[in-house]
Amino acid sequence: MQKLTNKEEEIMQVLWKLEKAFVKDILAEITNDKPHYNTLSTIVRNLEDKGYVDHIAYGKTHQYFPIIKKEDYRKRFFNTAIDNYFNSSYKNVVSFFAKEEKISVEELKEIINLIENKK
Repeated sequence: MQKLTNKEEEIMQVLWKLEKAFVKDILAEITNDKPHYNTLSTIVRNLEDKGYVDHIAYGKTHQYFPIIKKEDYRKRFFNTAIDNYFNSSYKNVVSFFAKEEKISVEELKEIINLIENKK
């Protein structure tokens, strides 16, 4: 599976939300930095070439839909980030968020509780 650009990820978020859409539907969902219709169409076709989406043809119009589940992409994205930036250590990930004050003591206690109850 090829890595996605930021814009491709944004388009995938829209497709996961809509489940199936024509380019005009995707364009309507984009609020910031709207691409030109033709540019968006090219991005969607690139996503298809990369194996993230497929389409159903209605004459000259195509309705696109994701063929990669959001959960599968998220898992791959996080595993790659953890491997590349945290030496494959989830402890390092949690430490990073604690140092950056992005996670509270209460949230850490909830995580510990989840881990303990899973056993």
